[in-house]
Amino acid sequence: MNGPIQARVRSAGRPNPTNSDAWTDADPTPPPTKRPTYPQPSWPAYNAAQTNEKRLFLPLLADLCGTVPEPPRKPGRGRKPVPLKDGLFATVNKTYSGFSSRRFATDLRDAGAAGHVGKVPHYNFVFKLLDDEAVTPVLRDLVTRSSLPPRAVETRFAVDSSGFSTSKFERWFDAKYGVERRRSTWVKTHLCVGVDTHVVVAAEIGDAHDTKMFPGLVGTAADNFPLCEVVADKAYLSNENLELAEDLGARPYIPFKVNSVPGAPGTVWNRLYHQFALNRDEFLRHYHQRSNVESAFSMVKRKFGDSVRSKTPTAMANVLCKLVAHNVVCCIHEAHVRGIPVGFGPKPEPEPEPRILRFPGA
Repeated sequence: MNGPIQARVRSAGRPNPTNSDAWTDADPTPPPTKRPTYPQPSWPAYNAAQTNEKRLFLPLLADLCGTVPEPPRKPGRGRKPVPLKDGLFATVNKTYSGFSSRRFATDLRDAGAAGHVGKVPHYNFVFKLLDDEAVTPVLRDLVTRSSLPPRAVETRFAVDSSGFSTSKFERWFDAKYGVERRRSTWVKTHLCVGVDTHVVVAAEIGDAHDTKMFPGLVGTAADNFPLCEVVADKAYLSNENLELAEDLGARPYIPFKVNSVPGAPGTVWNRLYHQFALNRDEFLRHYHQRSNVESAFSMVKRKFGDSVRSKTPTAMANVLCKLVAHNVVCCIHEAHVRGIPVGFGPKPEPEPEPRILRFPGA
């Protein structure tokens, strides 16, 4: 190889201003794309929310727990039980503090002195309450009720699931390979989260497939919020879920799978399938909102821990205490940033109008 061919091979890919015959890259390497950032809308409001969070958390939590009706007392003689609202306050406040029950006893006595609880329970009462199956639906209702203050601004929601690790392990013998295997157990949590405020509007605990959890989560959100958009990943894709979202007045943004095919003409599946295939950029612009449910899981795990220390299945399911504390914190943040009024107590009854007596002919 001699002459101009050899010179071109040596100069391939390298610019040579002195040689017009030198080969150059047809497609130069593009500059690195700058990662988008999302700054705080107002740093003074954010700082005020963070510095006043703990001071506002206790009275708001007391108001929230005060909305729970007391269960009927069992007939018979005996010691008067601890009110359920005081037990719920102690349990959620302990989760917020991150202390063990014995070290949390000091904070609980301070809450009693401040009037947040009527009767200060023993620290062992927290364990007893968490291991009560009747408390799980109450906590699930508290999660929904604690998300209601930002109802005026939330119209878009994202659905996803994640797991909280436990200290328990499953062991079994694998007969095929002749070895003993083990794995840690997880508490699978399904959430429906508001895109703008990250409040958890609905939560379910269970190992069921994500597709089966979608109707309950979205249905609970529709009972308390106006639905405009619902975003979820491929695990929630089904014809029933797409039709349910549209029946509730929301536009579903759930990506179709690689093996998905068009449906019958006139069906919701067929229409959304073609919109997904023909307007992919527009779909992805809305689907990007699903990252907010990942942010909500990250907020809960970073602040209140990514594991549960309970041992029994019932107490593990009551990981819902983390979600209640998370919602109260989000409401405090929104009260400072957006000016949303926050309050969980019962609405005051309007004063009756004064009765005016008029004389005949007046």
